[in-house]
Amino acid sequence: MLLKRHGWSWQQPARRAIERDDCAVELWKKEVWPQVKVRRRPAGPGSSVRTRPASR
Repeated sequence: MLLKRHGWSWQQPARRAIERDDCAVELWKKEVWPQVKVRRRPAGPGSSVRTRPASR
């Protein structure tokens, strides 16, 4: 395991933060995250990858 190899351990908080606002978190997930999330476009003709015939 990568963590153990570097002498680290997986840690989990014993309890949730007092300041946590679950309603605000859900609102952020629904309204902000879709705008922030970057969607990949499939590579098509004219790709910058030189090994594809379409780019030559």
